Amino acid sequence: MDSLTAFAAVGFAAVSWDSHFTKAGTRAFRHALDYREPFCRMADGEMIALLDELLELRRSVGAHQMMLEAAKCLTKAQCMTAYAMASELMRSDGPFEPEERRFLDHLAVTLEISKFEAQRIDTVFEIFHASLTLSSTLEATPSVLV
Repeated sequence: MDSLTAFAAVGFAAVSWDSHFTKAGTRAFRHALDYREPFCRMADGEMIALLDELLELRRSVGAHQMMLEAAKCLTKAQCMTAYAMASELMRSDGPFEPEERRFLDHLAVTLEISKFEAQRIDTVFEIFHASLTLSSTLEATPSVLV
């Protein structure tokens, strides 16, 4: 497995950890790749081939083994970024469920990320995805197109 596939495999494992692909998780995964180098430069056919490869790998070995294989192919910096991506992906459809928390804890161990670093990363996404109660004094006025 090359590092490009390994990085994507960590995200794919995160959105499919429970063998279900939620709409929010799948959309967040694709978005995470679409705006990240070098994935953003891939032709549609290349991206489809990568996703097919990841799906086949996930079906054949499962999310756990997929993570183990991917971890061996990533540098320390790539592992940190992959963990951050996985944390954000898993947070994309709401607060962490206990099973999701266990998955992320296991992923951190697999990627050799300290508990301190993992918690620091997770805290950022808790803040980023926090529910807000907002109000506005702005009045919506219809736009007039000329």
